[in-house]
Amino acid sequence: MGRCPECGAYNSLVEQVAEPPRPARQARQGLARPVPLSDLADSERDRRSTGIGEFDRVLGGGIVPGAVALVSGDPGIGKSTLLLQVAHSFTQGNSCRALYVSGEESAAQLRMRSGRVGASSPGVLVLAETDMEAIEGALAEVNPSLAVVDSIQTLYDPELESGPGTVSQIRHCAGRLMRLAKETGLPVFLVGHVTKEGAIAGPRVLEHMVDTVLYLEGDRHLDYRLLRAVKNRFGSTNELGIFEMRQEGMAEVQNPSAAFLDERQAGRPGSAVVAVMEGTRPLLVEVQALVSPAPPFGSPRRAMTGLDRHRCHLVLAVLEKRAGLHLATQDVYANIPGGVRITEPAADLGVALAVASSLKDRPLRADTVFFGEVGLTGEVRAVSQPQRRLQEAFRLGFGRCVAPRGAKRGGKQAEEVVEVRDLDQAFEAALE
Repeated sequence: MGRCPECGAYNSLVEQVAEPPRPARQARQGLARPVPLSDLADSERDRRSTGIGEFDRVLGGGIVPGAVALVSGDPGIGKSTLLLQVAHSFTQGNSCRALYVSGEESAAQLRMRSGRVGASSPGVLVLAETDMEAIEGALAEVNPSLAVVDSIQTLYDPELESGPGTVSQIRHCAGRLMRLAKETGLPVFLVGHVTKEGAIAGPRVLEHMVDTVLYLEGDRHLDYRLLRAVKNRFGSTNELGIFEMRQEGMAEVQNPSAAFLDERQAGRPGSAVVAVMEGTRPLLVEVQALVSPAPPFGSPRRAMTGLDRHRCHLVLAVLEKRAGLHLATQDVYANIPGGVRITEPAADLGVALAVASSLKDRPLRADTVFFGEVGLTGEVRAVSQPQRRLQEAFRLGFGRCVAPRGAKRGGKQAEEVVEVRDLDQAFEAALE
């Protein structure tokens, strides 16, 4: 019928197929019994290293039995390459087997990639399949110590009428893998697609079901890749893993501070080195600022890359009001080279000094590192773990640091640490 006999609207009828009645569910045998919390085994002792230190750092120290992790990122960022290397390294270090389920690439394509990145371990078994029942059968037959599913959006269950990639299929297949992991203790890594907005494709409940959500990010035109945990039931979400994309695959960056400062040109106006913390790791990065006169008509531009836009606007307002820098008629651009994104307030002082240096066209002292939070009254406030920041700066050869009051407390630095109270003192200590 093209027209509804009730309301008279055309093309408003939708076909609905009635599902067959399901058999009555039988009572489960051997139901779980409550046990004292103190009698439970400590899974922290059962962690197993993947053999890749940066990956273990983000996971919280290694793989936990029965954990399900979702790895997401932009297309072509290196998710499949990284997990293939993880499976290879895991089987080599633990003398076990891993099953790599590929729903997007054929077995021949995976063989080409494994040969390129040097991940051709005989312990890594490959299954090019998208049928959920066939995957469960292969897992039961192989009994691996690690499973990788690339990707969850390609799986489907024949019992459901919807196609692969739909909300119901993703939720159902993820639930079956989750149940299998918890019952057998098999750690599972799922690869997830992202939408144009950067969110994980599929139902939001997918992120709530898994134990860990990892994001692999970075500029596709740059070599560095950053692995972050936005959810981790077995560790911190503040850790950062840094990799370099090479022809032979993902390589760990052993000294990220030196790598990010490798191309820095000291003695240029608008450049400041800041010490930030990514979890337990101190990191030195360069903050670049460019201040130029805005066109006579229209609003001045504010563009930030790698920095929190709202905090940068706050710092610019403080510079205008408390430090007497006239920025209302200036375009301000701020950037952190290397594809790193910093959200910690400790970078405020470096941003303020880089902007002031560019505006006055006077370089900052090349041997100086900065960190500190800038308050609305122009004061420089203390930040956490100052000693670790100072140790990292002095380890890389910087002989001077401008920091908030109390940064020297409890330390034995032979180098110079200049403690400042406000922006005026910071300008005096930092500008050449």
